[in-house]
Amino acid sequence: MTALLNRDTLRRALPAITLAVLLAAIFVKQPMAMTSFGLTLILQYAVPIALATLAQMFVIAVNDLDLSIGSFVGLTTCISALYLATDPLLGIVLLLLCIAGYVAMGALIHLRNLPSIVVTLGMSFVWLGFAVLLLPSPGGKAPAWLTGLMNFKVPPIPVHIPFTDINQLVIPFPIIAATVIAIVVQLGLMHSSYGVVLRGTGGNPKAVARAGWSLLKTKLAMYGLAGTFGVLAGLSLIGLTSAGDARIADRYTLYSIAGVILGGGEFIGGKVSPVGAVLGAITLALAASFLIFLKISPDWQIGAQGAILIIVLALRAVITRGAAR
Repeated sequence: MTALLNRDTLRRALPAITLAVLLAAIFVKQPMAMTSFGLTLILQYAVPIALATLAQMFVIAVNDLDLSIGSFVGLTTCISALYLATDPLLGIVLLLLCIAGYVAMGALIHLRNLPSIVVTLGMSFVWLGFAVLLLPSPGGKAPAWLTGLMNFKVPPIPVHIPFTDINQLVIPFPIIAATVIAIVVQLGLMHSSYGVVLRGTGGNPKAVARAGWSLLKTKLAMYGLAGTFGVLAGLSLIGLTSAGDARIADRYTLYSIAGVILGGGEFIGGKVSPVGAVLGAITLALAASFLIFLKISPDWQIGAQGAILIIVLALRAVITRGAAR
């Protein structure tokens, strides 16, 4: 029993261990990354990737797969860049319509019993088409409040560490934001009664239906959450880039799927972990920085992130197989 618990604990801790190993490798290769400025620099895109990963997680939790989240995030950056600064009301209405479109996509998949991969793949071209029509080339401008938020400088915290000259601690904003996001989603999805119902839609839909819950409504709720977090990912991304681009988040679809799996999620059974998904997203963001420190071409980023995913999945399989014996 103790060995089984230890293996289960190790399996749950695998996302954090992977992140720690990668972070240690970065610190060894580039010690300046250990500073507050260095951490902020290498983690600056962790927040939008984490939000997109959580959006994917909501869809995977109901046994579906979303191949359109990257194009959707790109569309939200275009809408935000064009309208939020000049006509905020119109911009907000358009973003709400985007979320409604996600809900409608979930309804179509459920009511017609269509493969989510096919529907979301088709919708990826729809989102991209709208984005290109709105903004054929990168441009627009992010509202000042959004760029200010994403570049917020956290005030130093007075501390005293014995035997050192350190008398203050500065926590980078991306770390604080990612932590808050992970905790909020973890509490809402994993530790609330309605969260259990939502996850049950993917884990045991028959039991959820017998309990009197509408599978359609729970699935629409999850797609609505996915759309909401996709919009938040787009807003945070444009807050960093200051301009919209239809193709700026093309890789986010792969990042989001890999982040969920790295974080301990599975494609069936409604098994997901919000905290693990955020850790997986941060790991993928750090992998790109690690390659830069190694002076390797950015063209190898996807390959390196894929290698990390394969290694983690192999370790998870070894741990699970050992626990089953």
